[in-house]
Amino acid sequence: MRITFFTETFLPKVDGIVTRLTRTIEKLVDAGDAVQLFCPEGAPSNYKGAEIMGIPALPLPLYPELKLALPRPAVSEAIDRFKPDLIHVVNPAVLGVGGIWLARSKGIPLVASYHTHLPKYLEHYGLGMLEPVLWEVLKAAHNQASLNLCTSTAMVKELSEKGIQHTALWQRGVDTDLFRPSLASAPLRRRLLGGHGDSDALLLYVGRLSAEKQIERIRPVLDAMANARLALVGDGPYREHLRRIFADTATTFVGYLGGEELAGAYASADAFLFPSSTETLGLVLLEAMAAGCPVVAANRGGIPDIVTDGVNGCLYEPVRADDLVLATRRLLNDSAGRQAMRDAARREAERWGWRGATEQLRCYYRQLLEPTAVPAG
Repeated sequence: MRITFFTETFLPKVDGIVTRLTRTIEKLVDAGDAVQLFCPEGAPSNYKGAEIMGIPALPLPLYPELKLALPRPAVSEAIDRFKPDLIHVVNPAVLGVGGIWLARSKGIPLVASYHTHLPKYLEHYGLGMLEPVLWEVLKAAHNQASLNLCTSTAMVKELSEKGIQHTALWQRGVDTDLFRPSLASAPLRRRLLGGHGDSDALLLYVGRLSAEKQIERIRPVLDAMANARLALVGDGPYREHLRRIFADTATTFVGYLGGEELAGAYASADAFLFPSSTETLGLVLLEAMAAGCPVVAANRGGIPDIVTDGVNGCLYEPVRADDLVLATRRLLNDSAGRQAMRDAARREAERWGWRGATEQLRCYYRQLLEPTAVPAG
């Protein structure tokens, strides 16, 4: 197959969407497919054999890490040269809407996928009143596609209820060869502690430092647990605000980590805290679990698809002010139970390789191109 992607976010940015895209491209090319991708400028011109075309872009005022790229005639010309069998638009916004228009105007089958719960983000930027309008915009864009893929059962249900048609689940994936418990490291643990005294409660957060991630919810955990230490791995527009929130606590701002350093950070921590209640999936949760790090996460969105409370992690209710503290205590105060959760978390992660997730995607593509193809599992 020949597949063209449009995405609003790609390398050099690092996040769950980029991880899914890079691993999907790698597996598609391994399977013999030809891949073309359009994204905001800054990415390499080739990735794992895929043709990448960067489009000049401007940073989004509220979120400078995200860039808005407008399609131009060269995009249409590149598509005509590549002759894709289908177009897959990831999180259609500006560039993606151009991809939708080009697919429709050229008569090319169209797939769209939903990865970022943008309507729920608005309230964290003082724009909650625009949520109904954004849902209408998303519905208009996604309903141009013959198939709309979501990364959790909760999102399949919510998008369907909002009037988005032809929804299906695109299963999760994680690299269990990279993220593994054996990478636990005393020197790396000391780095995560950032000079703060070691304890049996090194808490870890990995991801964007942004308002919608609700990282400030971890502050009461540190206030309630005198021996707790926190490492924040990642960066983003909320960093300086978070420095003020956590100024008098044992918190280390680590910055970005990648590869085995990131995998080792997960493996070296005692618990992974993920307070966000706006997640469509939460890929970092799977990475933590693959590394054998028990997680505490919100009982919202796609997270319950991954975390079974009391089995491979702990869920907390965001509407209860002290529930994150209670869930973290429950995890950390039971050393035998925590080890059982580590083992169960690793077993859960081992079920979800990128090869299987990409083969499911290829089955969806084949169904669209050849209606008699075997249904995707």
